[in-house]
Amino acid sequence: MSIQEYFVSLFKGIHSLIKGMAVTGKELVSPKVTEQYPENRATLQIPERFRATLTLVYDENGNHKCIACRTCERNCPNGTIHIDTRMVDLPNGKKKQKLDKYTYDLGSCTFCGLCVTTCPTNALEFSNDFEQAVFRREALVKQLNYLPEKDEPVPAPAPAPVDKTEEAKPVAPDEKPEEKAS
Repeated sequence: MSIQEYFVSLFKGIHSLIKGMAVTGKELVSPKVTEQYPENRATLQIPERFRATLTLVYDENGNHKCIACRTCERNCPNGTIHIDTRMVDLPNGKKKQKLDKYTYDLGSCTFCGLCVTTCPTNALEFSNDFEQAVFRREALVKQLNYLPEKDEPVPAPAPAPVDKTEEAKPVAPDEKPEEKAS
């Protein structure tokens, strides 16, 4: 190493040290901002797009939009979503898959949003509730379909067919028709 290279590297090192000290000095004299959490919960501004916990979307009647297609479960990169389904008989004789249990492990979620963006019925969304501190890991496993499932409306039964033999029987004018027991 020549003397010229030595002094060039020495001046580069001193220049780098001065730049670092300038950043540190600037932070030293700037005013400090301290969040007074949890005292400022009422005025705390959480960004609208903040991803905290996954929730099912319910309508005003208490029904969720989930059709149990399992798209969110397949697209979850680390398997935090688990869906249990059951088959129900419809009034028209067909079978339909219904959501039985939707569990979500908040502790292993990466908050990537793939489940929300790929849901075909827009049944999932992220809430802004960021306070999820618990003492046990098991408490982070949440069941999202917490409202009881409403039963499908059953159509009214068809009226019983009327026996046409009784109606067609003629009545003689001097005979009284038999009264039917109710």
